[in-house]
Amino acid sequence: MTTQERYINPFTDFGFKKIFGSEVNKDLLIAFLNSLLPDDAGIIADLSFMPTEQTGRSAYDRRAIFDLHCKNMHGDTFIVEMQRAKQNYFKDRSVFYASFPIQQQAKKGTWDFCLKPVYMVGILDFIFDEDQASRDVVHHEVKLLDRSTGHVFYNKLTFIYLELPKFRKSVDELVTDFDKWCYLLRHLPELTDRPQRLQEKVFSKVFEIAEIAKYSPAEAAAYEDSLKIYRDLKNVIDTAFDEGKAEGKAEGRAEGKVEVAQKLIEIGMSAEQAAEIAGVPVALLQSP
Repeated sequence: MTTQERYINPFTDFGFKKIFGSEVNKDLLIAFLNSLLPDDAGIIADLSFMPTEQTGRSAYDRRAIFDLHCKNMHGDTFIVEMQRAKQNYFKDRSVFYASFPIQQQAKKGTWDFCLKPVYMVGILDFIFDEDQASRDVVHHEVKLLDRSTGHVFYNKLTFIYLELPKFRKSVDELVTDFDKWCYLLRHLPELTDRPQRLQEKVFSKVFEIAEIAKYSPAEAAAYEDSLKIYRDLKNVIDTAFDEGKAEGKAEGRAEGKVEVAQKLIEIGMSAEQAAEIAGVPVALLQSP
């Protein structure tokens, strides 16, 4: 072990799946989703985990791999993505991901096209460039809107984005369950003990499963590997975005995207994953 932190970083793949991604801990995911979903989603009492890898309607269609994919007892779909660093076209990717559970509801033969709701939840470790001025808006709820009337046109497709770097409340200012989840997700690796405001049973369970000292050597090593990938990925992408802004030229940005993708390959990503994150054609990349 090289880390001095007491608790895992939930933005690592290991940490996110450890807290939210198992059947034994699905009560944590249920509590988290209930704290941020709109009222018309109702209260989730139970969830079933679904396959995270999705394919299109034919072998030639592009596939998608979700962080978490689940359904409630009514058949509503929830896709939960932990986005660790800025990514070109992340909003486009969200829409693309949400299209899978929509298409999969199609039925053969006569069908009335009545769809079950789909919720796409993005937990972000960055701020959208276009939202920099909205310093206090952490929770974004997006639906199809009729701009003429200002009313929701379609309420069965919902995108929720949490820009966690905008969450600045201190532990003494935490009031709602949503506040507490945001604080915990953002500050868990920095904590050395359980704050008094986070003593509820659900948060106590998070602290118990997040304590690194309780892990087996194999689990500790897996977490260290995941933490290294997270730090390398965030450093590569954040640096590239900053350099791209400074350069400000289209051709420079295009070359920078390819360079970012190549660096992602160097830290262990596949060419396909690197191309998707950087927003470049995979044909431009060279595998090591």
